[in-house]
Amino acid sequence: MIWALLLQQPTFPVIDSKAALKHVAYLASDELKGRNTPSAELNKAADYIAAEFKKAKLEPMGDGKTYFLSQNYEGRAGKGEVRNVIGMIRGTDPKLKDTYLLVTAHYDHLGERGTGEDTIYNGANDNASSVAGVIEIAKAMARGKKPLRSVIFMTFWGEEKGLLGAKAYVAKPTVPLNQIVGNLNIEQIGRTDDSEGPRVKEFNLTGFQLSDMVDRLRAAAAPLGVKVTGHPRFSLPYFRASDNFAFAQAGVIAHTASTAYSFPDYHGLNDEVDKIEPEHMALMIRALGAGVRSMANDPKPLSWAQTEEAKPYREKAGG
Repeated sequence: MIWALLLQQPTFPVIDSKAALKHVAYLASDELKGRNTPSAELNKAADYIAAEFKKAKLEPMGDGKTYFLSQNYEGRAGKGEVRNVIGMIRGTDPKLKDTYLLVTAHYDHLGERGTGEDTIYNGANDNASSVAGVIEIAKAMARGKKPLRSVIFMTFWGEEKGLLGAKAYVAKPTVPLNQIVGNLNIEQIGRTDDSEGPRVKEFNLTGFQLSDMVDRLRAAAAPLGVKVTGHPRFSLPYFRASDNFAFAQAGVIAHTASTAYSFPDYHGLNDEVDKIEPEHMALMIRALGAGVRSMANDPKPLSWAQTEEAKPYREKAGG
């Protein structure tokens, strides 16, 4: 009865669409030159995210009590320092506080290419919109009653180069991987113009048939009129295409939520802030935040499905 009462919380707070859009406007501005890995502009984006985490009063989980997990990177685009940005809301339950739910998104994009009037791949929907989501979910949860389970908020470098920031974290995590109950990764939540047709009040979950995370998210999103769906063809291929997959390969239940898998300006020069739909983005953030809060307050851990499709990940988890 006590647990049931704890789970019966009011709907997740309304998200300020202007505040969310402000994050996108900065991260996708020409000043940041497409946030390539590595670049000074990528690090400016990291500085911005860390400042927002500090405003939310998240507990720093990086190097030397900062919000940064830093390392050196060298690739075809150059070499330099790269940083995952990480903070936490510590849980209040004596047992659950030592288990962790991860809320993540990548903040890098494609940088600059070619010649002409516009050479900057601003990456507003991919993926500044979802970084805004991570920031605003963190702020909303930090303002309210603290969750029973600890929640880690993290943004990754190098997703566009092959999930590199996520892989770096999995190789050297700040908490034991077997104490991470799940990872909700977020991608492309700022627009409804999916290439297959409009997706209004809806988001996809990759690998939706692989675990019971979809059930948790559906229950939390339904009161807001938001649907959680799985694409009949793309759900599994895209499960392997974003940062969640680095965690799933280690046995951690991990999925990516996105409004669209593909949209007209995907990886194009016109993925700019003026294409973002602020009210839709704010609703997606609110629905995802409701799911995060529900999972963070539920003593029952997430579980992989007992299916052949989920077997490789279940076995990595020791199940």
